[in-house]
Amino acid sequence: MTKEPIVKKAFLFLLLLGFISLLSDFTHEGARSIYGPYLGLLGVSAFMVSFTSGLGEFVGQAFRLITGPIADKTKKYWLMMFIGYALNLLVIPLLMFVQPNIYVVAIILILLERVGKGIRAPAKSALTSFTTPHLGAGKSFAIQEAMDQFGAFLGPIFVFTVLNLNKGSELNGYQLAFGLLGIFAILTLLILVIARVKYPKPDAFEKQTEKKTIKGNKAFIYYMVGIALIGFGFIDYPVLAFHMSQVILIDVTWVPLLYALAMGVDAIAALFFGFLYDKKGLLSLILAISISLWSAPVFFLISNEIGLILGVILWGIGMGAQESILKAVISNLVSKDKRATAYGIFYTVFGVAWFLGSMVVGALYEVNILYIVLLSSFIEASAVILLIIFNKKYPTLKGGI
Repeated sequence: MTKEPIVKKAFLFLLLLGFISLLSDFTHEGARSIYGPYLGLLGVSAFMVSFTSGLGEFVGQAFRLITGPIADKTKKYWLMMFIGYALNLLVIPLLMFVQPNIYVVAIILILLERVGKGIRAPAKSALTSFTTPHLGAGKSFAIQEAMDQFGAFLGPIFVFTVLNLNKGSELNGYQLAFGLLGIFAILTLLILVIARVKYPKPDAFEKQTEKKTIKGNKAFIYYMVGIALIGFGFIDYPVLAFHMSQVILIDVTWVPLLYALAMGVDAIAALFFGFLYDKKGLLSLILAISISLWSAPVFFLISNEIGLILGVILWGIGMGAQESILKAVISNLVSKDKRATAYGIFYTVFGVAWFLGSMVVGALYEVNILYIVLLSSFIEASAVILLIIFNKKYPTLKGGI
């Protein structure tokens, strides 16, 4: 088969994955945009909001340490995608039934949503990586992330609209939003079935060339240290959303709209830095983190609406880098037969670091916000320095074709 048809097939396959991501992110990121205020309405404290957010990331990420090797061994990428997406998305409409006296149920459902993502994420990343020999690692993950975040942009806007049109109590508005998001959850699963029928063996896009295992792979291990620093120092949005609801600088109904803004920035940043990665390698990631590390100082220390908006924009740039370049690098470090396992390790390291960082941030929020700013800035700056050293050791690491 000539190169052109393969490139076209790979691109169409990537677009189909992108539509799945678009609808799924519309659903779970729409819900995620109001987790903070919603839990606050149910009577959950700032520490518990941060704890739930961090634990959710930890459980969801750590679970990938199991699901990654399973995907590599069984090659049942589509089955794991369906199970993961079903759990990830179908728990969201169930949040509409939770009342304040049983807020623990809401916490459990939010954690289960993260578990679902943990089941399908390594398989999804591996499927995306199979297109990289034909499209470029940076481009493949950038396009995937851009479509992903377009859904993440529209979802919070949808939730914002529902909250503003709702004439009942605040809690009723949140419950209605969760229920309506269930429609998009079902659409996601339908398109996933179509993709499975059309592309039954997507791993055939990439032919095995050089063997790059995980054991003894110094570049991979070194990179995981940098990943841990980025995850530890990055503040999750539910904490930002909770802070916005506490300082009362903006109406609480605008919180999901600001999340939509962050997701829009995320999509643009992913495309820009993803395409830059194929040309400049890790310099693109270094630049992105260097910019986003200013999100905490700006968000927490500039006490007005401009500070909140600018802080959220800088936060979105960091998310764009995390969801595109971080995964693109893995496709260059590990060969396809162990890639889902590598993504499982990657997600676990990142999730553990995120969980520990969220715990510390939650505790510091109750003491002094300035400590959060100092911690986040220092850790993210340390990650930048480590990546600069890494780039000098592996200067040829790029994702271009």
